[in-house]
Parts: sequence; C-alpha cells; structure tokens
Amino acid sequence: MKNKGLIIIVLLLCFSCKKDTKTTTPEIEKTPLSIAEKIANAHGYEHWKNVSELKFTFNVDRDSSHFERSFIWQPKTKKVTAINKKDSVTYNRNKVDSLSLRSDQAFINDKFWLLPAFQMVWDSGTTISEAKTEIAPISKDSLSKITLTYSNDGGYTPGDAYDFYYDKNYHLKEWIFRKGNSEKPSMITAFSEYKTIEDISFPTKSTKDGKSWSLYFTDIEIKNE
Repeated sequence: MKNKGLIIIVLLLCFSCKKDTKTTTPEIEKTPLSIAEKIANAHGYEHWKNVSELKFTFNVDRDSSHFERSFIWQPKTKKVTAINKKDSVTYNRNKVDSLSLRSDQAFINDKFWLLPAFQMVWDSGTTISEAKTEIAPISKDSLSKITLTYSNDGGYTPGDAYDFYYDKNYHLKEWIFRKGNSEKPSMITAFSEYKTIEDISFPTKSTKDGKSWSLYFTDIEIKNE
C-alpha cells in the first residue's frame, strides 16, 4: 500500500510540473512600415476597410470663375457615379468604356487630390524615393520629402512624378507635381483645412502661393459597413 501511495504522489508531482511549464512560441518579426505606409496610416488608412461609400464635391475657384463636379464612390464594388451640371454617369471601374472614360479620368484626378496619402499605397507601377529633409517650396519650412514616380506604362499619368512634403507626424503639407518627371515643376500647392470624418483625415483645400486659385472639397460624406 505504501508503494502504491508513493507512486500516486510521484505521478501527481509530474503532472503538476507539466501543467506549470509554459510553452513559448517564437516571436514573429513584423516587417517595418514603409514611409508611404506611415503617411497613409497618419491619415487614417487603417479605417478605410470599413468604408462602403464616399461622396464628395470637387471645386476649383480661379479668379472669378468657379467649377465643380461631384462623385459617389462605392470602393468595395468599384461603382462610381459622376455628377456635373449637365448630366450624371454611373459605371464600374472594372469596365471603363468609351462612354465612361472621361468621367473616370476626372474621378481619378479628383480622388488623388482628396486622398493623396492613400494613393501612395494604392497605386501599382510606382517607385518611391528615400526620405530626405528639404526646405518646402511654399512655407519654407524644413520638412521631410519623398518622391512618388509613375512608370511609363499604363494609367492616366504615365511617367509623372510627385514630390510630397510632410511633417514629423507624417501629415502631408505641400506637394510638387512634375509632368513626365520633368525637373521643372508643373504645379506647386499646399494642403490645408484638414477634416477628419469617420477617423479618416482629408486635406480639403489646396492653394498656390500668391495665386488667385483654390481647389477644395465640400459635401464629403462617408458610409461605413
């Protein structure tokens, strides 16, 4: 009986030791975020997956003239409705044809102005330079800069380049557009009047230094799933 009692105690001790032993799993190394991803996340990119519909109106005031057009975009289905003073066109971005081509070109342009931080991670066929510190062209502040360059194949802006200037919080402040990657700037503008809607941050106004010109967005609405 004594032997049996000893055996039971030993078995219980062994079981207890096994139960207390913690199994360790090797840590999975996380890939460091790229500068483009950090900029996108600073503007709320992690919340984009919840968006089922985005509405916005693109406006440009030049001297005494005013231009505007509106869009309703359902990113999950790729359905777009383009609306201007004359008519409206509804199409799917998977099936752009001759009737919807001009509307899609306008949509891509206007979306780029509204969501420049996201375009860096959305667009394929691009290269992004290493970050460096430079004096921004409009504010003259010392800011970080990266250059987004499109390949010469495909898309509506083949070979074009964009110099983005951003602050220490990865918020976009200014940019230079260079058509065909020319050394000479085609357009220089500053982003301002940021608005946060459903945790996504939009630069709702762009201006040129010393020019009577303003590009801005109104009627921004988001529907989440």
